[in-house]
Amino acid sequence: MKIIETVNLSKVYTHDFIDVEHGRLKFNFFRRTVALDKLNLEVREGEIFGLLGPNGAGKSTTIKILMGIIFPTGGSARIMERPLGDKSVKAKIGFLPENPAFYDYLKGEEFLDYYGQLYGMPRALRRKRIEEMFELVGLPPHAPNLPLKGYSKGMLQRIGLAQALINDPALVVLDEPQSGLDPLGRKEIRDIILRLKDQGKTVFFSSHILSDAELICDRVAIVNRGRLVAMGELSHLLSPKIKDYELVVSGLSRESLDILEKHARKFIERERDVLIILDKEDLVKEALRRIVAENATLVSLTPRKETLEEYFIREVARTNAPREEVHA
Repeated sequence: MKIIETVNLSKVYTHDFIDVEHGRLKFNFFRRTVALDKLNLEVREGEIFGLLGPNGAGKSTTIKILMGIIFPTGGSARIMERPLGDKSVKAKIGFLPENPAFYDYLKGEEFLDYYGQLYGMPRALRRKRIEEMFELVGLPPHAPNLPLKGYSKGMLQRIGLAQALINDPALVVLDEPQSGLDPLGRKEIRDIILRLKDQGKTVFFSSHILSDAELICDRVAIVNRGRLVAMGELSHLLSPKIKDYELVVSGLSRESLDILEKHARKFIERERDVLIILDKEDLVKEALRRIVAENATLVSLTPRKETLEEYFIREVARTNAPREEVHA
C-alpha cells in the first residue's frame, strides 16, 4: 500500500508587484519563486522514509502541502490512497512541525490531554496514552506537572513528539524531529522512530542530519531546489564498492611516512599515531610491507564505503546549476 504518493507536485510563490515609472511608461514587475517543481514521491506502508535536502530545498513545503497547511499550485498528492484533506485519513496521522507553537502556561500533562480531546479520545484512553507518551519520549518525572514555559528546547521537542503520537497514528510525519537536540537526544529520537516501525507504523520525516538518516531509514528521497534528485533504498543508492582504506599506524620511520604521505588522500600526524587514507589496494600493501619491515604497529585498517553524506553532497552539487527566477 502506498501511504504517501505525490505526482508532479508543484508550488510556486508569486511575490508582490513593483511599479516602476519611467517617463510616461509604467512597468509592472513580479517574481515567481519555484518551491516545488513536479515532485514525485512514493512512501510505502511500514517503512521509515527520510526526505533529505539542503535548506530551502522544499522539504517543509512538501510536508505543509501533505498536512493541508498550504495548497499546491500543480500536481496532486494522496495519503493512504485518499485525496488530501480526507477526514478519515487525518485521524490516522500524527504530525510534528519544524517549529511547533506551545501554550506556555499549560502543564505538560494538560497539553497532551488537550490534543487528546481534539482527537475525540475518551478520558480513560487519554490518561493511558499520556502516561505512555511521557515514558516513550524520555521526559523526566517532573515534566507532566511542569508548565511548558519551563521546558528546555530539548524537552519541548520531546513533548511535541508526544503530541504527534497521542492518537496512536498509523502515519507519523515529522519535520526535522531532531532539531535542537544533543547527540544523546538524537539517539533517543532514532530509537523512538525504530520502535514506531516495530509497531507497524509508517514514519515520514525530513532531516538535514544525514548520519542519523543513514542509520534508520529504509528509503530516502533527496530534493534540491524543489526537484527530486534521487529516491530509493540506501543499499541501491550507495556504492557497495570500497572507495578507500583508513589506516592508523604508529612507529613508522620518517622516511616511510614521507613516502606514504605523497600518495595519501588524507594524512594526519597525531600525538600517538598517524591517520592515513589511501585509495588504492597496492598502496595499502606497500604500507603494510613497511609496517612489518620496521616492526611498527598497525592500530587499525578500515575499508571505507561511500556514506550517505558523501552521496548527498555529490548529487546536490551535480544539480546545483544556477536556475533563474522567473520575471514577468
